Amino acid sequence: MEQPGGSAAAAGFMARYLDALTLVERLHRLLLDVIKDEFERVGIIEINPVQALLLFNVGDNEVTAGELKTRGYYQGSNVSYNLKKLVDLGYMHHQRCEIDRRSVRVRLTPKGREVRDLVARLFQTHAKGLQERGVLDMAGIEDIAHALKRLERYWTDQIRYIY
Repeated sequence: MEQPGGSAAAAGFMARYLDALTLVERLHRLLLDVIKDEFERVGIIEINPVQALLLFNVGDNEVTAGELKTRGYYQGSNVSYNLKKLVDLGYMHHQRCEIDRRSVRVRLTPKGREVRDLVARLFQTHAKGLQERGVLDMAGIEDIAHALKRLERYWTDQIRYIY
């Protein structure tokens, strides 16, 4: 059945695109649930999964909130709130930048590195399980990563060049 203004193939592509968008959203929420479950299992209740991912993504780097935003990890208001909370709870150090006094640089404390390491071990367990159970092999994960990077590049271009 042909859609107004397009072919059946275009309508089919649109349906698959919408399915993929829904899947990306669901997978992100599911990832947060997996992290939440792991934290409940080990008794970490004072931070949420978004904050745990932030610690994981900062890693061994010293960064500003702006750098986290421009890397595409977080929206501005969310990153500021979560960084403040993580500093207040002792997971991150913060220090005013010597050059630009308006900018604050953050890095993980030993407590923050423990959470980063916990998340890293969780992801290592997942990667091993995916391979051992035959869910994904190297080619499959490379195909997924390549497709998602192309989608990311397309969306980034839409933001930069259309608006």
